[in-house]
Amino acid sequence: MKAKKSVKFIEGKFSPVDAKEILTGLMNHKINFHSLKNFSSEVRFGKPWEGSDKRIEELKVSREEIILMIQQAIDNNTNLRIESFIHISFEK
Repeated sequence: MKAKKSVKFIEGKFSPVDAKEILTGLMNHKINFHSLKNFSSEVRFGKPWEGSDKRIEELKVSREEIILMIQQAIDNNTNLRIESFIHISFEK
């Protein structure tokens, strides 16, 4: 069994509209994931999921930075190149 795996997740040139749909969709999904985990933890255990509030805020800041960059692409009539890899490894 391999100890590490890298997967090419997103690669290509995208219009600002497509880039916004892809990237904000991913960010929103991650924000929703952490929000649901947090809500579930509060209901089940009476306390928030450890680190969830901090991670949600980080993701929201990143989403806003992405939106600003996409707006710059729109303003400059340019496309965006997006490359994203997922690195996976085992951890005890």
